[in-house]
Amino acid sequence: MRFAGQLDAYSERQFEEFITRERDDRPLPLVLDLSRIDFIDSSGLGSLVKFAKACRTAAVPFQLVGNGRVNQTVKLVRLETFLNLQPSLDSAVGQLKLT
Repeated sequence: MRFAGQLDAYSERQFEEFITRERDDRPLPLVLDLSRIDFIDSSGLGSLVKFAKACRTAAVPFQLVGNGRVNQTVKLVRLETFLNLQPSLDSAVGQLKLT
């Protein structure tokens, strides 16, 4: 799933509804591609944490791909391992093949 724009308090509800629907409709391994996200704030991080917890509960493997801004924000709060942050789409897909 690829996203663009901002992931913040204004977009978190729409983002959460979409990723929840996608996860529930097809419980396959998921890659969230956030490489085109221009801005992420604490609300956006909260949405990602909720998503990660729900995936773990449902046993749905997932990986997250960011860009410089997303990666910096995720690493600042030390969530890179919890969110399965990968440096590229190829790396994320490769990690899913290992699970």
